[in-house]
Amino acid sequence: MEKTAFVFAGGGSLGAIQVGMLRELVAWGLTPDLVIGASAGAINGAYFACHPGREGAAQLEQLWRAIRRAEIMPWSWRSLLGMLGGSRGYLVDAFGLRTLLNRNFGDARLEGAALPLHVVATDMQSGAEVLLSSGGIVDAVLASAAIPGVFPPVQFEGRSLIDGGVANNTPVSTAIRLGATRVIVLPAGFTCSERRPPRGALEHAFNALSLLVARQLVHDLQHWSSHAHISVVPPLCPLDISPYDYSRCGELIDRAAGTTALWLSRNGLDSQNVPGALHPHTHDAESPSCSADLHPAPHQHHDHSPPAERHL
Repeated sequence: MEKTAFVFAGGGSLGAIQVGMLRELVAWGLTPDLVIGASAGAINGAYFACHPGREGAAQLEQLWRAIRRAEIMPWSWRSLLGMLGGSRGYLVDAFGLRTLLNRNFGDARLEGAALPLHVVATDMQSGAEVLLSSGGIVDAVLASAAIPGVFPPVQFEGRSLIDGGVANNTPVSTAIRLGATRVIVLPAGFTCSERRPPRGALEHAFNALSLLVARQLVHDLQHWSSHAHISVVPPLCPLDISPYDYSRCGELIDRAAGTTALWLSRNGLDSQNVPGALHPHTHDAESPSCSADLHPAPHQHHDHSPPAERHL
Protein backbone atom coordinates (compact mmCIF):
# COMPACT_ATOMS: atom_id res chain seq x y z
CA MET A 1 0.00 0.00 0.00
CA GLU A 2 1.44 3.35 -1.02
CA LYS A 3 2.04 5.93 1.69
CA THR A 4 2.87 9.48 0.62
CA ALA A 5 4.69 12.07 2.68
CA PHE A 6 5.03 15.79 2.08
CA VAL A 7 8.43 16.91 3.43
CA PHE A 8 8.83 20.63 4.15
CA ALA A 9 12.46 21.80 4.42
CA GLY A 10 13.85 24.70 6.45
CA GLY A 11 14.79 28.05 4.97
CA GLY A 12 13.65 31.08 6.96
CA SER A 13 11.65 33.56 4.88
CA LEU A 14 12.27 31.34 1.86
CA GLY A 15 9.63 29.07 3.36
CA ALA A 16 7.26 31.27 1.35
CA ILE A 17 8.45 29.33 -1.70
CA GLN A 18 6.85 26.19 -0.27
CA VAL A 19 3.50 27.96 -0.09
CA GLY A 20 3.51 28.50 -3.85
CA MET A 21 4.51 24.88 -4.38
CA LEU A 22 1.82 23.67 -2.01
CA ARG A 23 -0.87 25.71 -3.73
CA GLU A 24 -0.20 23.94 -7.02
CA LEU A 25 0.26 20.46 -5.52
CA VAL A 26 -3.12 20.74 -3.82
CA ALA A 27 -4.74 22.13 -6.97
CA TRP A 28 -3.34 19.11 -8.81
CA GLY A 29 -5.30 16.89 -6.45
CA LEU A 30 -2.50 15.57 -4.26
CA THR A 31 -3.28 14.51 -0.71
CA PRO A 32 -0.43 13.22 1.53
CA ASP A 33 -0.78 10.51 4.14
CA LEU A 34 1.63 12.26 6.49
CA VAL A 35 3.41 15.59 6.82
CA ILE A 36 6.94 16.24 8.12
CA GLY A 37 8.58 19.62 8.59
CA ALA A 38 11.81 21.14 9.88
CA SER A 39 12.49 24.74 10.89
CA ALA A 40 10.42 27.12 8.73
CA GLY A 41 9.07 24.01 7.04
CA ALA A 42 7.63 22.96 10.39
CA ILE A 43 5.40 26.04 10.37
CA ASN A 44 4.13 25.26 6.88
CA GLY A 45 3.80 21.55 7.51
CA ALA A 46 1.94 22.03 10.78
CA TYR A 47 -0.48 24.55 9.29
CA PHE A 48 -1.24 22.36 6.29
CA ALA A 49 -1.62 19.22 8.43
CA CYS A 50 -4.16 21.07 10.57
CA HIS A 51 -5.92 22.67 7.56
CA PRO A 52 -5.41 20.37 4.56
CA GLY A 53 -6.83 21.05 1.14
CA ARG A 54 -7.17 24.14 -1.02
CA GLU A 55 -8.72 26.29 1.68
CA GLY A 56 -5.91 25.56 4.11
CA ALA A 57 -3.27 26.27 1.46
CA ALA A 58 -4.99 29.56 0.65
CA GLN A 59 -5.09 30.56 4.31
CA LEU A 60 -1.41 29.74 4.69
CA GLU A 61 -0.67 31.89 1.66
CA GLN A 62 -2.50 34.83 3.24
CA LEU A 63 -0.46 34.38 6.40
CA TRP A 64 2.85 34.52 4.51
CA ARG A 65 1.83 37.50 2.40
CA ALA A 66 1.08 39.49 5.54
CA ILE A 67 4.11 38.54 7.65
CA ARG A 68 6.92 41.01 8.35
CA ARG A 69 10.37 40.41 9.81
CA ALA A 70 9.81 42.83 12.66
CA GLU A 71 6.90 40.65 13.75
CA ILE A 72 9.02 37.58 14.38
CA MET A 73 12.65 38.77 14.32
CA PRO A 74 12.63 42.26 15.87
CA TRP A 75 16.37 42.61 16.21
CA SER A 76 18.12 45.92 16.81
CA TRP A 77 21.58 47.21 17.67
CA ARG A 78 20.64 46.85 21.32
CA SER A 79 19.77 43.16 20.92
CA LEU A 80 22.95 42.56 18.91
CA LEU A 81 25.09 44.25 21.54
CA GLY A 82 23.33 42.26 24.26
CA MET A 83 24.26 39.01 22.56
CA LEU A 84 27.85 40.07 21.87
CA GLY A 85 28.21 41.37 25.40
CA GLY A 86 27.58 37.92 26.78
CA SER A 87 24.37 38.69 28.64
CA ARG A 88 22.58 36.07 26.56
CA GLY A 89 23.41 33.64 23.79
CA TYR A 90 20.75 34.63 21.30
CA LEU A 91 19.74 37.68 19.30
CA VAL A 92 16.02 38.05 20.02
CA ASP A 93 13.35 36.54 22.22
CA ALA A 94 10.85 34.33 20.45
CA PHE A 95 7.87 36.28 21.80
CA GLY A 96 6.82 37.53 18.36
CA LEU A 97 7.04 34.11 16.75
CA ARG A 98 5.23 32.50 19.69
CA THR A 99 2.47 35.08 19.38
CA LEU A 100 2.09 34.29 15.68
CA LEU A 101 1.98 30.55 16.38
CA ASN A 102 -0.48 30.94 19.25
CA ARG A 103 -2.76 32.96 17.00
CA ASN A 104 -2.82 30.17 14.41
CA PHE A 105 -2.58 26.99 16.51
CA GLY A 106 -3.70 27.86 20.02
CA ASP A 107 -3.71 24.72 22.19
CA ALA A 108 -3.72 22.30 19.24
CA ARG A 109 -1.55 19.20 19.58
CA LEU A 110 0.55 17.36 17.03
CA GLU A 111 -1.39 14.14 17.47
CA GLY A 112 -4.67 16.00 16.90
CA ALA A 113 -3.86 17.34 13.41
CA ALA A 114 -6.14 16.35 10.55
CA LEU A 115 -3.17 14.69 8.81
CA PRO A 116 -0.48 12.75 10.72
CA LEU A 117 2.06 15.42 11.64
CA HIS A 118 5.72 15.13 12.65
CA VAL A 119 8.11 17.95 13.46
CA VAL A 120 11.91 17.66 13.45
CA ALA A 121 14.03 19.44 16.06
CA THR A 122 17.62 19.05 17.27
CA ASP A 123 18.85 18.12 20.74
CA MET A 124 21.03 21.05 21.82
CA GLN A 125 23.36 18.86 23.87
CA SER A 126 23.99 15.95 21.49
CA GLY A 127 23.07 17.41 18.10
CA ALA A 128 20.84 14.40 17.49
CA GLU A 129 17.65 14.63 15.49
CA VAL A 130 14.53 14.65 17.68
CA LEU A 131 11.22 13.66 16.10
CA LEU A 132 8.21 15.29 17.75
CA SER A 133 4.93 13.50 17.08
CA SER A 134 2.93 14.42 20.17
CA GLY A 135 2.59 17.47 22.38
CA GLY A 136 1.63 21.08 21.81
CA ILE A 137 2.13 22.31 18.24
CA VAL A 138 3.24 25.79 19.32
CA ASP A 139 6.14 24.53 21.44
CA ALA A 140 7.12 21.86 18.90
CA VAL A 141 7.24 24.31 16.00
CA LEU A 142 8.95 26.94 18.13
CA ALA A 143 11.66 24.38 18.97
CA SER A 144 12.04 23.31 15.34
CA ALA A 145 12.44 26.95 14.26
CA ALA A 146 14.81 28.01 17.08
CA ILE A 147 17.70 29.14 14.88
CA PRO A 148 20.91 28.93 16.97
CA GLY A 149 22.14 32.37 17.93
CA VAL A 150 18.91 34.03 16.77
CA PHE A 151 16.30 32.46 19.08
CA PRO A 152 16.74 30.82 22.50
CA PRO A 153 16.51 27.03 22.84
CA VAL A 154 13.06 25.67 23.67
CA GLN A 155 12.33 23.35 26.56
CA PHE A 156 10.14 20.54 25.29
CA GLU A 157 9.30 17.57 27.51
CA GLY A 158 12.52 17.89 29.49
CA ARG A 159 14.90 18.49 26.58
CA SER A 160 16.58 21.64 25.29
CA LEU A 161 15.81 21.78 21.58
CA ILE A 162 16.99 23.98 18.72
CA ASP A 163 16.38 24.34 14.99
CA GLY A 164 15.54 21.03 13.30
CA GLY A 165 17.55 22.12 10.29
CA VAL A 166 20.75 21.59 12.26
CA ALA A 167 20.20 17.83 12.40
CA ASN A 168 18.08 17.25 9.30
CA ASN A 169 17.00 20.26 7.26
CA THR A 170 15.15 18.19 4.66
CA PRO A 171 13.96 15.11 6.56
CA VAL A 172 13.55 12.69 3.68
CA SER A 173 15.16 9.93 5.73
CA THR A 174 12.69 10.57 8.55
CA ALA A 175 9.74 10.23 6.18
CA ILE A 176 11.02 6.88 4.96
CA ARG A 177 11.62 5.65 8.49
CA LEU A 178 8.00 6.53 9.20
CA GLY A 179 6.94 4.22 6.40
CA ALA A 180 6.58 6.55 3.42
CA THR A 181 6.87 4.79 0.07
CA ARG A 182 6.51 8.02 -1.88
CA VAL A 183 8.09 11.30 -0.78
CA ILE A 184 7.35 14.71 -2.26
CA VAL A 185 9.96 17.23 -1.13
CA LEU A 186 9.13 20.92 -0.87
CA PRO A 187 12.54 22.66 -0.59
CA ALA A 188 13.05 26.32 0.19
CA GLY A 189 16.05 27.82 -1.59
CA PHE A 190 19.71 27.22 -2.28
CA THR A 191 22.70 29.36 -3.10
CA CYS A 192 23.36 29.51 -6.82
CA SER A 193 26.84 29.76 -8.30
CA GLU A 194 25.50 32.54 -10.56
CA ARG A 195 24.44 34.62 -7.57
CA ARG A 196 26.41 37.75 -6.73
CA PRO A 197 29.03 37.33 -3.97
CA PRO A 198 27.42 37.39 -0.51
CA ARG A 199 27.50 40.65 1.42
CA GLY A 200 27.72 40.88 5.19
CA ALA A 201 28.04 38.27 7.90
CA LEU A 202 24.49 36.93 7.63
CA GLU A 203 24.71 36.38 3.87
CA HIS A 204 28.08 34.66 4.21
CA ALA A 205 26.65 32.38 6.89
CA PHE A 206 23.60 31.57 4.79
CA ASN A 207 25.77 30.93 1.75
CA ALA A 208 27.83 28.35 3.63
CA LEU A 209 24.78 26.75 5.22
CA SER A 210 22.98 26.61 1.91
CA LEU A 211 25.86 24.75 0.28
CA LEU A 212 25.91 22.28 3.17
CA VAL A 213 22.15 21.71 3.01
CA ALA A 214 22.21 21.20 -0.76
CA ARG A 215 25.04 18.68 -0.51
CA GLN A 216 23.22 16.78 2.24
CA LEU A 217 20.00 16.69 0.23
CA VAL A 218 21.79 15.31 -2.83
CA HIS A 219 23.32 12.61 -0.63
CA ASP A 220 19.94 11.73 0.86
CA LEU A 221 18.25 11.58 -2.53
CA GLN A 222 20.92 9.22 -3.82
CA HIS A 223 20.94 7.09 -0.68
CA TRP A 224 17.19 6.72 -0.20
CA SER A 225 16.06 6.53 -3.84
CA SER A 226 15.95 2.73 -3.65
CA HIS A 227 13.72 2.84 -0.58
CA ALA A 228 10.98 5.13 -1.90
CA HIS A 229 9.92 7.14 -4.91
CA ILE A 230 11.24 10.63 -4.15
CA SER A 231 10.16 13.66 -6.15
CA VAL A 232 11.66 17.08 -5.45
CA VAL A 233 9.61 20.08 -6.49
CA PRO A 234 12.12 22.30 -8.35
CA PRO A 235 13.51 25.06 -6.11
CA LEU A 236 13.66 28.58 -7.48
CA CYS A 237 16.90 29.33 -9.27
CA PRO A 238 18.49 31.79 -9.56
CA LEU A 239 17.52 33.08 -6.15
CA ASP A 240 18.90 36.27 -4.67
CA ILE A 241 16.71 36.88 -1.63
CA SER A 242 17.97 36.61 1.94
CA PRO A 243 16.24 34.08 4.21
CA TYR A 244 15.86 36.98 6.65
CA ASP A 245 14.04 39.21 4.13
CA TYR A 246 10.27 38.89 4.59
CA SER A 247 9.38 41.79 2.31
CA ARG A 248 9.26 39.67 -0.86
CA CYS A 249 7.25 36.65 0.26
CA GLY A 250 4.48 37.36 -2.22
CA GLU A 251 6.97 37.37 -5.07
CA LEU A 252 8.42 34.06 -3.93
CA ILE A 253 4.98 32.48 -3.68
CA ASP A 254 4.01 33.54 -7.18
CA ARG A 255 7.29 32.44 -8.75
CA ALA A 256 7.17 29.05 -7.05
CA ALA A 257 3.55 28.50 -8.03
CA GLY A 258 4.41 29.17 -11.67
CA THR A 259 7.39 26.82 -11.83
CA THR A 260 5.54 24.11 -9.88
CA ALA A 261 2.51 24.23 -12.16
CA LEU A 262 4.77 23.85 -15.20
CA TRP A 263 6.70 21.00 -13.56
CA LEU A 264 3.48 19.16 -12.71
CA SER A 265 2.10 19.58 -16.22
CA ARG A 266 5.26 17.98 -17.59
CA ASN A 267 5.03 14.84 -15.44
CA GLY A 268 7.46 16.06 -12.80
CA LEU A 269 5.96 13.75 -10.20
CA ASP A 270 7.05 10.75 -12.25
CA SER A 271 10.67 11.84 -12.17
CA GLN A 272 13.23 11.12 -9.46
CA ASN A 273 15.82 13.49 -10.88
CA VAL A 274 18.05 15.48 -8.55
CA PRO A 275 17.10 19.12 -9.27
CA GLY A 276 19.58 21.04 -11.37
CA ALA A 277 19.72 23.78 -8.75
CA LEU A 278 21.57 21.36 -6.46
CA HIS A 279 24.34 20.76 -9.01
CA PRO A 280 26.97 23.16 -10.35
CA HIS A 281 25.32 24.95 -13.24
CA THR A 282 25.16 28.15 -15.27
CA HIS A 283 22.42 30.32 -16.70
CA ASP A 284 22.24 32.02 -20.06
CA ALA A 285 20.21 35.01 -21.17
CA GLU A 286 17.58 32.91 -22.95
CA SER A 287 17.16 30.45 -20.09
CA PRO A 288 17.78 32.25 -16.79
CA SER A 289 16.31 29.45 -14.68
CA CYS A 290 17.30 25.83 -14.16
CA SER A 291 14.93 24.75 -16.89
CA ALA A 292 16.08 21.12 -16.85
CA ASP A 293 14.00 20.66 -13.70
CA LEU A 294 10.88 21.59 -15.64
CA HIS A 295 11.51 18.99 -18.37
CA PRO A 296 11.92 15.74 -16.41
CA ALA A 297 12.62 12.50 -18.18
CA PRO A 298 9.41 10.63 -19.03
CA HIS A 299 8.37 7.68 -16.90
CA GLN A 300 6.83 4.49 -18.20
CA HIS A 301 3.69 4.79 -16.08
CA HIS A 302 1.76 8.07 -16.13
CA ASP A 303 -1.45 8.90 -14.30
CA HIS A 304 -3.70 10.56 -16.86
CA SER A 305 -6.71 10.91 -14.56
CA PRO A 306 -8.11 14.40 -13.96
CA PRO A 307 -6.25 16.40 -11.31
CA ALA A 308 -9.10 16.22 -8.79
CA GLU A 309 -8.93 12.42 -8.85
CA ARG A 310 -5.23 12.10 -8.15
CA HIS A 311 -4.82 10.84 -4.58
CA LEU A 312 -1.44 9.41 -3.73
